[in-house]
Amino acid sequence: MLETAFIILIGLIPGVLSSYVVTTRIRKYSRSRHRAALDAPSRPVLHSYLQAQDYHYVDGLGYMVGDLSCQFNGRSAYLRCAVNPSGPCKGCPYYEPITFPEERNLNCL
Repeated sequence: MLETAFIILIGLIPGVLSSYVVTTRIRKYSRSRHRAALDAPSRPVLHSYLQAQDYHYVDGLGYMVGDLSCQFNGRSAYLRCAVNPSGPCKGCPYYEPITFPEERNLNCL
């Protein structure tokens, strides 16, 4: 009986060790990716690319790229347009101005 338990225990050791090693590698990888994600906004590469674009500051939303009067504008600091993301907005064949519904005159009632 003791020999059977010892054989089973010996058979389980490689699986337990393997799962421990895999778990520690995953934790280390996750920590490094998390650290990289936290450090990404401070990298100058992204900022230099975005400074070359046509930025517009909108109160309450922050910086946006592209022509804000276009219907297809991405309304984002990173994506210029849903149809033509690489731009430029000037002379774009897909430009469509934003149309707002007519306001009702409530003073007539």
